[in-house]
Amino acid sequence: MSEYKNTDFMLHSDLAVTLYQEYAAKMPIIDYHCHLDPVEIAEDKNYDNITQIWLNGDHYKWRLLRQNGISENLITEKDSDYERFVAWAKTLEFAVGNPLYHWSHLELANYFGYEGELNGKTAKDVWDMCNETLKSGTLSTRKIITTSNVTCIGTTDDPIDHLLSHQKIEQDSTFSTKVIPTFRPDLAMQIEQSGFVEYVEKLSNASGIMIKTYQDLLEALCNRMDFFQQSGCVSSDHSFSNVPFTRATEAQVEQIFQKALQKSELTNKEQEEYRTELLLFFGREYAKRQWVMQLHFGVVRNTNSRMFQMIGKDTGYDRILGSVNLEPLAQFLDCLNSEKSLPKTILYSLNPNDNAAIDTLCGCFHETEIRGKVQHGAAWWFNDHQFGMESHMQGLAQSGLLAVSVGMLTDSRSVLSYARHDYFRRILCEFIAKKVNAREFPLEKERLGKMIEDISYYNTKAYFNLTV
Repeated sequence: MSEYKNTDFMLHSDLAVTLYQEYAAKMPIIDYHCHLDPVEIAEDKNYDNITQIWLNGDHYKWRLLRQNGISENLITEKDSDYERFVAWAKTLEFAVGNPLYHWSHLELANYFGYEGELNGKTAKDVWDMCNETLKSGTLSTRKIITTSNVTCIGTTDDPIDHLLSHQKIEQDSTFSTKVIPTFRPDLAMQIEQSGFVEYVEKLSNASGIMIKTYQDLLEALCNRMDFFQQSGCVSSDHSFSNVPFTRATEAQVEQIFQKALQKSELTNKEQEEYRTELLLFFGREYAKRQWVMQLHFGVVRNTNSRMFQMIGKDTGYDRILGSVNLEPLAQFLDCLNSEKSLPKTILYSLNPNDNAAIDTLCGCFHETEIRGKVQHGAAWWFNDHQFGMESHMQGLAQSGLLAVSVGMLTDSRSVLSYARHDYFRRILCEFIAKKVNAREFPLEKERLGKMIEDISYYNTKAYFNLTV
């Protein structure tokens, strides 16, 4: 299995190898959207064994284990770490065609120097080897980030977060990677949730503003955006099933907000009106601050209600929404654009059937001297496999300019996931090389290399106005 350390892995022509070796491989990483815990980065967390860094909280792997009939005790941290690792090794040997097979072996090769296959027979040797490396202290959280050549990380943070870990990292001159917060105000949007009133109280405490009216809410959120900006924030993130667009007057939104504070039941229309007007407010504020707005949609959460009651959210029971309505999204973008308040925006749909529609939607909004103002974000979650990435690149190329893409992100809770950037870059080099070898694009190496460097790094740096 030494191909995982070999530069030829996934590269099927001399040109693809050249583009990867001379351009893609050397580029730093900007991981502009992930779910790493800033506390672990601030404390430079060490890991006792490979299970802790590999399986804890990784619902990608949990889903595969369940499909292999593995007991839940071996999945969600109940049985011993060694037994859980062996269960994963035995599952992985059957994962033909699944990206986790490639990712796992890339991570073993890149960080632990293991070039064989992980399976039931090799599990004990791999366990011992990985744990010896981890206990040596050479693969602490920060050392993995540094080894991966990561220059900037965008974590995902609630508006009420104190950001103390970000401040601690910023003040530490021994660690050069910039770690910045991302403003994720989903709980302020979810007016129908049972804990909404309690969240508003927490937002009041965090901002120092007593929230009694909708305008108070907006003032408190502005206060938190200012605070986030002081800690280096350059982007926001929102998650929906469908992006809303049902307009309401200020007076109507105030009435809806007051009903929510009284814990009165809201109609679906009232919920959509509130979310629409609040999202428009956010968009205008992001534009003022020159932040990037990220919109994730097309996901259905917690489909298995019995398991949700047992072990909670983010445990591997989410799925693709079968039908996404993109018309409200188009109206939302057009409304902000008509006001000249549309920020740079990245769109991610979990449903790959939306790809062509999103590609054409992105091309409808532009601004002079901003390359790709509205972006179709990287193939996301259930789509960040080889076929999904290739299809995504093909759509971007056919409907616009692949060359202006902001490229890959991990969207991961695991610090080892930077191997996915390598995976993406190999697929990118192979994709471009195929076009050239088929005589569909000229062989001008410097131009090709510039595109690959831009997609891998420089486009992201410029798009997010980063100084790394």
